[in-house]
Amino acid sequence: MTALHLAKPEDLPRLLPLVTAFQEGEGIPQSEEHVTNALAPLLEGNPLGAVYLIGPARAPLGYVVITFGWSLELGGMEAFVDELYIRPAVRGRGIATEVLATLPRALGQAGVRALHLEVDRANETAQRLYARARFEPRERYMLMTKML
Repeated sequence: MTALHLAKPEDLPRLLPLVTAFQEGEGIPQSEEHVTNALAPLLEGNPLGAVYLIGPARAPLGYVVITFGWSLELGGMEAFVDELYIRPAVRGRGIATEVLATLPRALGQAGVRALHLEVDRANETAQRLYARARFEPRERYMLMTKML
């Protein structure tokens, strides 16, 4: 089973290259300062989210960022997979599948009622992965955003 390690501030040097690779691959490159400022509160224990290193803590295979919110409709706390990244060299080995099986169980035991994620409409590989992990589109809803 692939280990998940809650990332701490001292993990930032191992995490930054992974986040940069993910965001560049998705066409959303950010400055190192922006990424560091976004990660720091989570690494320091902000209750609105968590970052997990996937695999060995000293040489992670990837990471996952989980954020938390509240839903009246769903009856309580909800979580959102903000980013999930596996290094290209180790993709296809079931690592992401394990993460998507482990996290919902742990989050559910902690009182989370639903786990959401967003996927690019053109990324059929990721859509198949998420469907195998039993994520389903909410037909009546689409994610909309207003930047503040």
